[in-house]
Order: sequence, then C-alpha cells, then structure tokens
Amino acid sequence: MKIGIDIDGVILNTENMLRVKAELYDLLELNKSGVINKKGVIEAERYNWNEEEVKRFREKYLLQSMKESNLMPGAKEVIELLKKDNHELIIITARGRIFKETKNEAEQKFQQFGLSFDKYYWALEDKLEICKKEKVDVMIDDRTQICKTISDNKIRTLYFRDVNREKLEENAFLKEVNNWGEIYRYIYNLNMEEK
Repeated sequence: MKIGIDIDGVILNTENMLRVKAELYDLLELNKSGVINKKGVIEAERYNWNEEEVKRFREKYLLQSMKESNLMPGAKEVIELLKKDNHELIIITARGRIFKETKNEAEQKFQQFGLSFDKYYWALEDKLEICKKEKVDVMIDDRTQICKTISDNKIRTLYFRDVNREKLEENAFLKEVNNWGEIYRYIYNLNMEEK
C-alpha cells in the first residue's frame, strides 16, 4: 500500500511544542488572557493576536519549536514495521511553506532518529492533489480540514486527532486515531482484508 504521512502532529510533536510556546508568549510577553478559540489550529486562530504579534511569535518560536520537537510515541517503531511490511511511505507536508529552513530541520530530525521515506513532498498547499497523483491508499494527517477534504474524495484517511482538535464523524473513508499503535492496527487489518 501507499501511505501518505504528514510530519507535524503526526511524526513529530511540533504542534504540542508550539502550543506550550504560544501559552507562554501570550502570558509572559504579551500579558494577554489566553486562548479565545479552542478549535483554532494555528496560533493566529487560537489567540487574540494582531499580525505583528503573530509574526514575532513565528520568528521567535517556530523554528525553535521544530528544533526541540521529538518523535511522537511509537512513531519510529511503527514506521519501521510499515517498511518491513513493504508499504511505500510518502511524506506529504505543508512544512517549509512559511519558513524554508523548517524542511531542513525535519530532514535532520529524520536522520537523527534513523528514519527514511520513499518520497517527500514539501511546502504543499494542496495535499489532495499529491494523494491523487501518487494514488495514496491511506493518508495520515492531524488537520481537520485536510482530513475532511481527502476523505471526501474517497481516499482512506486516518485523522490523528489531538485532544484540542475538532471531533469528526467517522465513515468508510475517515477514521480517528490517537496513537501510532492504532495506525498500525488499522493498516495491518486493511492489508489483511485486501489479501
């Protein structure tokens, strides 16, 4: 099977690091009152920050958070199992769109943890286009809208949902997962069904 995998919030815990930094920035540097929109994904949606505050936050903390991020629990083990099972693993990510050097950070993290993938697609606006082009069987992502769009196009999608993200209604093409063990179970069972 061809499996598309997002990086931040799926392989690396960058999203969690950014949320910590955002809380501290909002409280200690801006003296503001915290999250105003819990369903917001990025800091510009979650806080009452103006454009300059968002820009300062990203310049100061985005790359730092990516450098400090670690693997999500179980990611390395399951990625190795998927490779052993002869699945084609394709990185499909928006990383690199805002700051180009974030791509290098991810590559260094992969090297540090001994991870490699069959193909890489960076700085994407439209992940659906790549999923269709590559004929991806399963896409793993943590962004609500991306998961909706891909699954609405009849591509199996695993929604790696963090506690603060919107709950989506599951269907034949959309399944919520919360850890890499669930990801492996889903792909293993799907593979068995197709044999």
